[in-house]
Amino acid sequence: MQKEILLVAEAVSGEKGLPQEAIFEAIEQALATATKKRYKENSNIEVVIDHKTGDYETFRLWEIVSEEEIEDSGIQIIQTKENGEIGSFLKEKVENVEFGRIAAQAAKQVIVQKVREAERAQVVEKYRSVLGELVNGTVKKVTREFLIIDLGEGAEAILSRNELIPGEVFRIGDRLRAVLQEEERENRGPQLALSRKCPEMVGELFKLEVPEISEQVIEIKAIARDPGSRTKLAVKTNDNRIDPVGACVGMRGSRVQAVSNELGNERLDIVIWDDDPAQLLINSMGPVEITSIVLDESTGSMDVAVTQDTLAQAIGKSGQNVRLSSQITGWKLNVIDQESADEQNQEKSESISNILMDKLDVDSDLANILISNGFNTLESVSSSAVEDLSLIEGFDDDISNLLINRAKEVLITMAMEVSTDDGESGDLMSVEGMEMTLALELTQKGINDREDLAEQSIEELTSLIEISEEDAGSLIMRARAHWFEDE
Repeated sequence: MQKEILLVAEAVSGEKGLPQEAIFEAIEQALATATKKRYKENSNIEVVIDHKTGDYETFRLWEIVSEEEIEDSGIQIIQTKENGEIGSFLKEKVENVEFGRIAAQAAKQVIVQKVREAERAQVVEKYRSVLGELVNGTVKKVTREFLIIDLGEGAEAILSRNELIPGEVFRIGDRLRAVLQEEERENRGPQLALSRKCPEMVGELFKLEVPEISEQVIEIKAIARDPGSRTKLAVKTNDNRIDPVGACVGMRGSRVQAVSNELGNERLDIVIWDDDPAQLLINSMGPVEITSIVLDESTGSMDVAVTQDTLAQAIGKSGQNVRLSSQITGWKLNVIDQESADEQNQEKSESISNILMDKLDVDSDLANILISNGFNTLESVSSSAVEDLSLIEGFDDDISNLLINRAKEVLITMAMEVSTDDGESGDLMSVEGMEMTLALELTQKGINDREDLAEQSIEELTSLIEISEEDAGSLIMRARAHWFEDE
């Protein structure tokens, strides 16, 4: 029997080109499986083959666990002083099963599976250098879930129906082009996969049609795609003599049309790349008339105001245009019409003005002068230099000193009020994770206690202070925690 094991390992290794270690591992698994059949209960079996002599030993293993952790006495054993540490294994040598017909048959099945896995791994390794690139293939088999694509030279790849462009239908024998990818399939190892839906598909097709891209004279900087419907492609030229958009469009649109035809007449927008995100957004939005852009780097968002008659075009059908532009720029976009933007700015300005009027005891005219010169918070006033405020028309050193001192006094008073520990759970500092600076900022915006904060919506809070939607939601939920405790 020992010689038979060695002969099987040598023969299969030579025939299939697999290392003998893989064959021995398959035989060990087969013998372990056959041994397990002796036991009615669950068992953990290990078989070790001597690769030189073909002799093998069989062991039954129990994992050593605490008394509380034991769930299956067939594969676990409670720790004692004698049997070792928790997490290690107790081994017991048991009688070998013969490498007979049943074990050999089981070994053959395992070996065949390992041969297939090894062959697939070899194919993946062969094609690894072209992963992410466009490949040609022929439809070999069609199922409900995927297509098997013959890539030639015995190589095959899976094209999931989820990776097809919506509406596409392929039959056996059809030729197609797709981007080559690698996917890890459970219990089957790495396997070649294809996609016609990914953004890279558009980029690869343009490389074929536009020599300037393959020669790196023109660079594709970003692709945002809604497969089968619309794609935005941002390009940049490395040679100022060449128009990147014109080169991609081609004579009478020949190049862009060739790509569109391959993608089922998908609409393609080619835009000029710009390192300035605001200018890139303007380029991406096309003919939409943008009246203002406000960038918030802390949240990675832009507030974009457009004219009323181009609002629908800016948003696009089902939000497509703004969604693709957001992907191209990498910024979250909040698109509103200019009238709404003006109303929001007016409300915000009035809110800031009221705070300054109330806290600094000034009239609306003086408050608006401060705001128009960039002093729109108590902190900005208190931390400013006298000479900075004195630069404002109508301000002198006395007025500047007075405003700075008032702002400092108000902030100190507010800080004392916020930090006072009187045992009550209603103040802002009782909210988990609340910091003094944030509590002061909230107080200036009229949110004076925990209940005020709890009643805010995410939209209301983000409009009052600079905070991301995610952080705003988390802060509000922490403020509301006592509501649920009461229940």
